[in-house]
Amino acid sequence: MVKDPYRRVAAVFDRVFEPMNRGLRLIGLGMFRPTAKMAVLDVGCGTGVHLELYRRFQCALSGIDTSESMLSVAEKRLGDAADLRLANATEMPFDDTSFDLVIAMLVLHEMDQAVRVRAIEEMKRVLKNSGHILLVDFHTGPYRFIRGWLAKVVIFFSEVAAGRKHFHNYRHFMSIRGLPSLMQTTNLIVEGEKVVGGGGLVLYLLRK
Repeated sequence: MVKDPYRRVAAVFDRVFEPMNRGLRLIGLGMFRPTAKMAVLDVGCGTGVHLELYRRFQCALSGIDTSESMLSVAEKRLGDAADLRLANATEMPFDDTSFDLVIAMLVLHEMDQAVRVRAIEEMKRVLKNSGHILLVDFHTGPYRFIRGWLAKVVIFFSEVAAGRKHFHNYRHFMSIRGLPSLMQTTNLIVEGEKVVGGGGLVLYLLRK
């Protein structure tokens, strides 16, 4: 049985990280404005706080995560408003061309190298031909002084605290230049890009 790395922190996760992450979510919301009944999938949905933003726009919500403890928090938050499933990003339990928007925020850097590429291919598979993918993750700079370097330090020590495997994958992700490098393997079209946090984070809006 695979150990759930979030089992001890799920209950307090939002209290610790949401003050830092909420601004990112709102920027992403502005890059692709939701409409009623739009089908939204959050890959690595965690506690469901990102999907909660889209519930306000009466979107059809779905989310997957590999952590039972995080999904338990999400289920309490969203109830019947979302279809939440314990699933891997490389084998999503959804039909082809099901979603108008697929979100992956701060999850790709956690994955093994080969898994990242397969996860993006799965996102493309479940995405409607007219749909969009929103990727949010760490950026390799250049970093602006002081804000960018402060963000880099906070991110580094957060990743160290997440455990050896998590930190190893983060280091590899940064060594290949993160999302810009992955974009070269996806055949996706970049429709929007925003570098924030003093150069420490980046958001990409993509389409087929």
